Amino acid sequence: MKQDKVEKLFFNRELSWLRFNTRVLNEASNEKIPLLERLKFIAIYGTNLDEFYMVRVAGLKRLYLAGITDCGADKLTPREQLAEIRKYIHKEKKFLEQLFEEILNKAQKEYLFIKKFNDLNNEQKKYLREFFLNNLYPIIVPIMVDSTHPFPHLNNLSFGMAIKLKDTLNKNKIKFGMVRISRMLPRFIEVNEEIYIPIEMVVGEFIDYVFEGCEVLSYTSFRVTRNADMEIEEEEADDFIEIMAEGLKARKKGEVVRLEVGNTNDESLIEFITGHIKIDEEDIYRYSIPLNLSALWQIIGSNRFAHLRLPSFNSRILPPLSSVIDIFKSIDSSDIALFHPYESFDPVVNFIQSAANDPDVYSIRMTLYRVGKNSPIVKALTYAAENNKQVTVLVELKARFDEENNLYWAKALETAGAHVIYGIPGLKVHAKIALVIKKIGNSFRKYVHLSTGNYNPVTAKIYTDISYFTSNENIANDAIRLFHTLSTGYANKAKLDSLFVAPTQIKPKLLELIKEESKKGSDGYIILKANAVVDVDIIEALYDASKAGVKIDMIVRGICCLIPKLSNISENIRVISIVGKYLEHARIYYFKNSNPQIYFASADLMPRNLEKRVEIMTPVTNKNIADKLFGILKLQIEDNTQSHELQSNGEYIKLTPKDTNAINSQEEYEKYVNLMYSALLKTQDSKDKKLVKRMMGEN
Repeated sequence: MKQDKVEKLFFNRELSWLRFNTRVLNEASNEKIPLLERLKFIAIYGTNLDEFYMVRVAGLKRLYLAGITDCGADKLTPREQLAEIRKYIHKEKKFLEQLFEEILNKAQKEYLFIKKFNDLNNEQKKYLREFFLNNLYPIIVPIMVDSTHPFPHLNNLSFGMAIKLKDTLNKNKIKFGMVRISRMLPRFIEVNEEIYIPIEMVVGEFIDYVFEGCEVLSYTSFRVTRNADMEIEEEEADDFIEIMAEGLKARKKGEVVRLEVGNTNDESLIEFITGHIKIDEEDIYRYSIPLNLSALWQIIGSNRFAHLRLPSFNSRILPPLSSVIDIFKSIDSSDIALFHPYESFDPVVNFIQSAANDPDVYSIRMTLYRVGKNSPIVKALTYAAENNKQVTVLVELKARFDEENNLYWAKALETAGAHVIYGIPGLKVHAKIALVIKKIGNSFRKYVHLSTGNYNPVTAKIYTDISYFTSNENIANDAIRLFHTLSTGYANKAKLDSLFVAPTQIKPKLLELIKEESKKGSDGYIILKANAVVDVDIIEALYDASKAGVKIDMIVRGICCLIPKLSNISENIRVISIVGKYLEHARIYYFKNSNPQIYFASADLMPRNLEKRVEIMTPVTNKNIADKLFGILKLQIEDNTQSHELQSNGEYIKLTPKDTNAINSQEEYEKYVNLMYSALLKTQDSKDKKLVKRMMGEN
């Protein structure tokens, strides 16, 4: 009986994530946004699903093979979860295909076509023949699979074609082969400025040029997904860098966990593939639309169709910052908080570049998790190290799918003379912190930057995150202590005085804050904004708070294992998810009766973040900044355009305005920042004034 009760108190993590990805896909059906914005959500959906299979499904398969039967608070076994996942995705596949075709049909009215080869005229077909001979024929790799030519190894996310052939000399002899299509080639071939053709249709039409002596009977495209979750046995490695490099190679050879197949009526082609790839029938997905949806960015990003995208928002630099002001003097005057991407990421880059160029700066210390390619921040750190500044950088080599890029930057920094810390054994370092120490007169002045997001100028344009600059002495001393523990490898035992660090302090502090709010009963109020809520202890504490009468608003973008609106358990808890133009990535936690009331963090409410990573949670003691963050939370709670509200059955209902008072929190914040930037406060209409007052924490 007790077990049944427990099962009903938690949603399954994987199924909750699938519902998040469905919310992403549903945005592609939003007719209020331009066509390529709709296509963008299909591309994001596909990319998300790739990673889900590479990591989550692959992990469940390993648990199942290991005989594990209990792996979560919801008590679903790995086998049951796999069955539910497959059922869900197969069912959703039909909706995906219909939605894709609907968008393409509407795109034709805008003179954008993704066509099939047979839909082209003779002149266009002739052009593609020449294109194939000049641009594809030299690059593609044909393989005849027989007793002397074995089926090749296919790397993770390999894209290719299975070919059925007939020997022209012995017409009774059927053969099978394949063509490997390089990732360096475009996914779609441009016939002209309006027409795109999937590359497999071009290759398939002229494949006779490749398999000479054979007649092509049929072909289909296919794509394999492998287990890409590296397990690094750090304690047994003499050289962590070397074993990470080996792990990256192993990722390409992980077991196949999914097979995607293009549209074909010839079952023998699928039998040919599955005869050489070990795969469960339930993990074979047959699509009538092009495979590799993430490749749609080739079309989405085309400048010639810019009118089919939303206009880009110009991030602003607001007072007290500007491009000409000394950033260190600005921080000396007051703590500064930025809300990206509405407020520009340039001041963060400027902070590190200024430190690198300032002759009075002695030391720069940073954590780097996902920095991206051509990083101006890493270049500034390299310059600083080459010019004899003390540069210490922790580069997290275990940042999933960024390992190779991070390994490259780590070696470059080390070559420049920086002290590079290659992660911490047993923990991922997910904290976002930078510390600059500058000599002013006869003393040292310390400057700290803390963030909910990565030091990546590219993602900072599409992820919403909080950035915080301070020269507070207590926070700076905590930063020094934290970097010392990172350098010595004892971050798992670190405890700070002003900041809170995981794995030792954040979870206990959050549980304490929730418990204290519970004591206030109906006068209590909690707002939690996070990417995911999974931790059982946190969820149970929130249930207890709800039972005590505390009102709880949760803004959870992705996974939420907490069940809201349960009678006598969570009836005071409301959960919404916002999916829109930007990826909601900030973590902000508010407790009405706490002092301070507002905290922001690099950590989500998940066991891996709270117990298995180095994370930072920052209390906001500055009233103006606290008001700013509270204004963000309140605006998002009022969103009735891009919000989806979680129901007790696990489904999400998209909210719609009941009157003319439609609130899109992302658009509203763009408008607010533009108003502040334009200094038009005196000439605003009443609605604009109300928005500005609300965002400044006024009633």
